[in-house]
Amino acid sequence: GHVPLCAAPPVYDPKKYQDLAHGKKDGGKKDKKSEKKEQPKKEKKEPAAAEPDLLDELDEKPKESKDPFDAMPKGTFNMDDFKRFYSNEDEAKSIPYFWEKFDPEHYSIWYAEYKYPEELAKVFMSCNLITGMFQRLDKMRKQAFASVCLFGEDNDSSISGVWVWRGHELAFPLSSDWQVDYESYDWKKLDPASPETKKLVHDYFSWSGTDKQGRKFNQGKIFK
Repeated sequence: GHVPLCAAPPVYDPKKYQDLAHGKKDGGKKDKKSEKKEQPKKEKKEPAAAEPDLLDELDEKPKESKDPFDAMPKGTFNMDDFKRFYSNEDEAKSIPYFWEKFDPEHYSIWYAEYKYPEELAKVFMSCNLITGMFQRLDKMRKQAFASVCLFGEDNDSSISGVWVWRGHELAFPLSSDWQVDYESYDWKKLDPASPETKKLVHDYFSWSGTDKQGRKFNQGKIFK
């Protein structure tokens, strides 16, 4: 009988093979692309979260400033104690109390006089000069006390004061926080044992007396 011939063997078709191969590669590329798109999102979040912390640290460091008074010997004069006594008692008691407690070895007394009295006009504006200086020197309050007075009237006045602080040198240049307004004044260190200093302290702490030109006391401000 008839013997069937073997079926034709499969023939290698290069076109079909390439189509199949390209299809797989395209799918791989799509997978890789989707992976690449997802990964950068995770990486970008980490540095963004760290940035605010670094900025906060940079902002905080410049705020730290040392008080030069802290490096000086404390002595026996308690500034806070005197300020409380001065605030609660009249001058008849507080001025003798000041001299009783004052420590000349570790503290000094200074006289300040505004350099430009000819520029002073309205009394209230001149008083604002004093108040503004006190506000800008807020970081100096801990170991300093002052009574600054305005003498005279509108368009004929002067500003001067008596200051007390720890140490024996002009305090303002010792800290960048204190280098405000002081250059507008002439400063003179006073001898605590002299009668002239005793009178100045009495007049300025009690808001009485006159300035060098005989102008009468008008208003005063206390730095404490």
